Amino acid sequence: MNRSIFKELSYKMLHSGSRMNLFIGINSIVFFTLGIFTTVEFLFTKGTPMSDWLTMNLSAPPFLPDLLEKFWTPFTYMFSHRALLHFVFNMLGLYWFGRIFEDFLNARQFTFNYIAGGLSGALFFILACNVFPVFRDNIVFLPPVIGASASVMAIIVATATLLPDYSLRLLLFGDVRLKYLALVYVLIDLVSIAGTNAGGAIAHLGGALLGFIYIKQLQAGNDWSKIFDRKKKLKVIRNSQTRSKPVSSPPDEEIIDQILDKISRSGYDSLTKQEKEQLFKASNKE
Repeated sequence: MNRSIFKELSYKMLHSGSRMNLFIGINSIVFFTLGIFTTVEFLFTKGTPMSDWLTMNLSAPPFLPDLLEKFWTPFTYMFSHRALLHFVFNMLGLYWFGRIFEDFLNARQFTFNYIAGGLSGALFFILACNVFPVFRDNIVFLPPVIGASASVMAIIVATATLLPDYSLRLLLFGDVRLKYLALVYVLIDLVSIAGTNAGGAIAHLGGALLGFIYIKQLQAGNDWSKIFDRKKKLKVIRNSQTRSKPVSSPPDEEIIDQILDKISRSGYDSLTKQEKEQLFKASNKE
């Protein structure tokens, strides 16, 4: 049974084709590995110095000399968590909005939004801490930023920008449109800048801005995620007597690609009723 569970989780993470599952899996592995290591260290040494050292080397510091020594941290911080609630809420947000994102856009675009959103969040955090006097004067003592929140905010705002009138049913609130949910998230981060987690709030806003700009550029015909495209190599076969027929995509796949292109140009609301039904049916195929 344990092998069955492991195989199922492994399949969902690595072979399902969902980048949402992949990134939730990576975050989960890092969180539980670090958590178990912390627990074992605490039980045997009554402290957690090694765990704290690992956390510091996964977190992005604002102090530039430290950042130069830990140049990898603007990437690793977006996959790392120490606090349980921080991890749970980020993964719930990534799951709720990530499912909608993947129903209308592709895996490459999801990957770009997550990673670029995290990098944008780190950039905003570092710049703010080095520019604004309230942070700059005590920058050596400022805590580093850690967590997937900026990446999750990029997915949330990107999804809400693409499908502003799409609704989620929330307990006690009923159906709420994505544009209002995203607005609440952004406003909470804005007022939190003057709070105890100012650095985190600034990073969230950096991710949110990236998600918004990306979708606006996508709708204008500029898909930034194409930087992840791999150029296909052409294979030349000489002295071939028979020519094989080119393999074309199934008709259904071609139709869905055309619908997705239309969404990227004109938005979801531009689709006809028939196109929406075709997209819905395709998104529910396993």
